[in-house]
Order: sequence, then structure tokens, then C-alpha cells
Amino acid sequence: MELRAEAEYLAAFTAIMKRIEGAAGAQIEPVVLCVGGGAALHLYTGARPAKDIDAAILSEFLPPSNLNVAYSGVDGHARLLYFDTQFDGAFSLLHARAYKDSLPVTLAGVDAKRLDVRLLTPVDLAVSRLARFDRQDADDVGALARAQLIGVEALRRRAEGALAGYEGDSQRVRESLEEALELVRTATLH
Repeated sequence: MELRAEAEYLAAFTAIMKRIEGAAGAQIEPVVLCVGGGAALHLYTGARPAKDIDAAILSEFLPPSNLNVAYSGVDGHARLLYFDTQFDGAFSLLHARAYKDSLPVTLAGVDAKRLDVRLLTPVDLAVSRLARFDRQDADDVGALARAQLIGVEALRRRAEGALAGYEGDSQRVRESLEEALELVRTATLH
């Protein structure tokens, strides 16, 4: 999978993953970490570098402290990337298979046998934006569509599947889905 992140951002992201790997110690099974949110969006599209890394840790593991890295953005301004230890994906709309279907990422210097870094698939990342679906979420779905990483029918199927187990306001999410589908249609026409 080709990552389109800014080089400086990718280096900061990798540095944080190396710290997490170092804290994993000599575990029998790798620590599995699935990244979503703005970090995954930036890695996939190069759009909107996120300040934080939202990730579900799918293993028995407590991340270390000091998971932040200062770096210089492509505009020359100082930036800070941090691992959000308070992240809770419980309020997101996710398909039941989202973590199982996530895609592995190869990062230089990170041993996948110790830390298995994964990204939500582009379609699951788009689905995860639907529960809140503010302007930034809509922009994120548009960025995924413009990068040709999601299509209308795949998004509709995956969102409908995720809604089957959703506990929140499904009518609002269905309205968000229709708006997202229109964004994808528009983005793929250009």
C-alpha cells in the first residue's frame, strides 16, 4: 500500500510507533494497533496532517507515556504529533469487521513481529466519519474519494452493514450517509 503522507509527518509517526514497539518488550504475540481518524486519512491521502493519532490497541498492552514528537511541517512551521491515549472508538460507526479487515503498514525500523501497525481500510475510515459528520468529516470523505480510495457502492454497503449493530441515532447517520455518497459521486466525476 502506498502511503501519501508528508515525509516529515511519516517520520514523526514512525518515531512514535518505534517508542510503542520498544515498550512492547518480548511479547509472544505482536501488539496490534489499528489507526483511524485524521492520522490514517493523512497517511492514505496526504491531506490535512492530524495532530493526534487515534488508534485502537487490539492487544493486552498499556502504551508508554511521552508519545509525542515535534517535527517541522512542509511549510517550515513547528508541529507536534501525539498518540491519543484517551481515544475511545466506541462512539464511532464501525463495521463489525473493521479491525479484522484493517490493512498492515510497513514502517522503516518497526518490527511487525513486535508491533503490528494497521490502518482502517479507506472505506471503513469513511464509515467512521458518519456518526458525527461535521464539516471536517465531510472533507475527509471527499479527500478519500478524490484519491480514488472509496466508491459509492462500497461505502453504501459497508455503512449499511455497520448500521446493523449501531446503538446511536441511525436516522441521523443515514442522512449523513446520503450526504457522504453525494460527496463521493461528485468527487469521482471530476
